[in-house]
Amino acid sequence: MENIKAPRGVRDILPDESWKWASIFDVTRKIAEDFGYREVHLPIFEQTELFSRGIGETTDVVEKEMYTFSDRSGRSLTLRPEATASMVRAYLEHGMASGPQPSKLWCAGPMMRYERPQKGRYRQFWQLDFEAIGSSSPLVDVEVIALSLEIFRRLGLSNLEVLVNSVGCPVCRPVYRSALQAYLGGHFESLCPTCQGRYDRNPLRILDCKVPTCRSITDGAPDVRDHLCEECRVHFDEVLKGLALIGAKFRIDKRLVRGLDYYTKTAYEVLSGDLGAQNAVCGGGRYDNLAEAIGGPHTPGVGFAAGLDRIVLTMEQQGLGFGKEPSIFATVVIADEGARDEGLRLLYELRKAGVPTDMDASGKGMKAQMKAAGAAKAAYVCLLGSSEVVKGVVALKEMSTGTQAEIERDRIVAELVLKAGAARC
Repeated sequence: MENIKAPRGVRDILPDESWKWASIFDVTRKIAEDFGYREVHLPIFEQTELFSRGIGETTDVVEKEMYTFSDRSGRSLTLRPEATASMVRAYLEHGMASGPQPSKLWCAGPMMRYERPQKGRYRQFWQLDFEAIGSSSPLVDVEVIALSLEIFRRLGLSNLEVLVNSVGCPVCRPVYRSALQAYLGGHFESLCPTCQGRYDRNPLRILDCKVPTCRSITDGAPDVRDHLCEECRVHFDEVLKGLALIGAKFRIDKRLVRGLDYYTKTAYEVLSGDLGAQNAVCGGGRYDNLAEAIGGPHTPGVGFAAGLDRIVLTMEQQGLGFGKEPSIFATVVIADEGARDEGLRLLYELRKAGVPTDMDASGKGMKAQMKAAGAAKAAYVCLLGSSEVVKGVVALKEMSTGTQAEIERDRIVAELVLKAGAARC
């Protein structure tokens, strides 16, 4: 029988990478606090209708990518493919509209989509998700974009640029949709099969196609900004004004439409990297009609999502660090059985004092224990034998220099606390 392995398209995040994720979470959590966003934890599965109605029946996510199943009561449930619909559902279900608006919320967690696996894209992937729900002000759009930029700035990403567009609203989008279809109808036979399928169902997505023939055709497509209603035009102008005021580097991209039906007005992405080889590290926008689509009252909102895999890959490509990798600071090494009890006491005293410490529990010899301490990259080794116990000392060895000194047993914890503190600075 073959060993059971992880399913195709998912992966284990092992310790040599998970600490990088933890570093990004630490930065994100601090910025969320600085901007007044509160963390929530959402269910990993929801009623299927939440996503089919919220995201849109004709989107690729709903048509092709959702993991949907019936539970034992016959209810249709779906592993969440994104977090915005769940966040809005939670906002409505728990009466958050009665509090200060907008409700500023964020979360991090796994999403699931049945996609073709490739580098940086998996069927289970982790996202950061930030949402400001309950305000239609363009200043909130600017704040959300600024928050995403600040995350990537503090992480050290280079050449940050915002691509921004307006996708209109239910008043003006049908007008633009008709104009776009009229233009594309004259080129229908030249469109790729995917875009031909989108022509009736979701023609705006044709603007986002990467097939060279389709891109050439859409170069001459009508611009949505020429078809915006007065409300959407004013809103977009205010967003652009706000981005300029905060010093954000941005450019308008008429192809930027996003892939989900719930977007209204502002749509944006953040790019990072060298000119000509930029990576999109997050995407988001406004979704003023999502709450109504899932059965709630009209509730405006705006937010963004960023994939952890993409952020890590981009940081590695740019040669950025993730801070100091967690490691054991001290190892207690036992020279003989007469010192084991005292070694165990010392181990837990150091841990309680906040010094990352380890000790062999398998009865290895002293040489093997020292080798393990080196492999763990311990900065110091606390050597204890029967003679040290009798004398009331600990032989403290600095691994980088090989120097060793006897420290009184009642002083060793305080000594290592000071050294560990200095090492963190």
